[in-house]
Amino acid sequence: MVKENSTMVTEFILLGLTQSQEAQLLVFVLVLIFYLIILPGNFLIILTIRSDPGLTAPLYFFLGNLAFLDASYSFIVAPRMLVDFLSEKKVISYRGCITQLFFLHFLGAGEMFLLVVMAFDRYIAICHPLHYSTVMNLRACYSLLLALWLGGFTHSIVQVALILYLPFCGPNQLDNFFCDVPQVIKLACTDTFVVELLMVSNSGLLTLLCFLGLLASYAVILCH
Repeated sequence: MVKENSTMVTEFILLGLTQSQEAQLLVFVLVLIFYLIILPGNFLIILTIRSDPGLTAPLYFFLGNLAFLDASYSFIVAPRMLVDFLSEKKVISYRGCITQLFFLHFLGAGEMFLLVVMAFDRYIAICHPLHYSTVMNLRACYSLLLALWLGGFTHSIVQVALILYLPFCGPNQLDNFFCDVPQVIKLACTDTFVVELLMVSNSGLLTLLCFLGLLASYAVILCH
């Protein structure tokens, strides 16, 4: 933790989605049902790809990693949210909040990069089929995978580093069920205009570039 002397807040109170006990119970049941469907589904995809010798193409390699990212991403918020629905006081520590923010952006950015990589894979397979096995070899696949993990880590560490230097000494209530960057920043007892601008630019630029990459790739495929 940075600036221990100016950061007096040691925990954040999560207000959740609603204060109604009936509504919380309903949302708990719905989230639990979807979670018990999505999580085994992703693990089944991974297990199928790993156990079937015929599924060795780059498409399945990236699909397995996408399922892994989806499963990992669901671990960050869903289990704690389910516990909080049954708890009277929903509290997360400062360190826990920062950790949650890091992995949310790390895995979220990694998933966006992976979707772009998968679009590029389909572009090569459809538009340049004769060069596909040469371009998308095993070494290239692992290099792209390493690049997207590094890209996600870089994006996430920038987001977290900016928050770590903010002092928190006042209100500690987050009107959400998880630690969200904009709401956490608003609780800082200092001017956060520059930090908010940097974070919006960072996330916005990343999202825009990934969207344009996906759009360009599938547009070329459709026009091919």
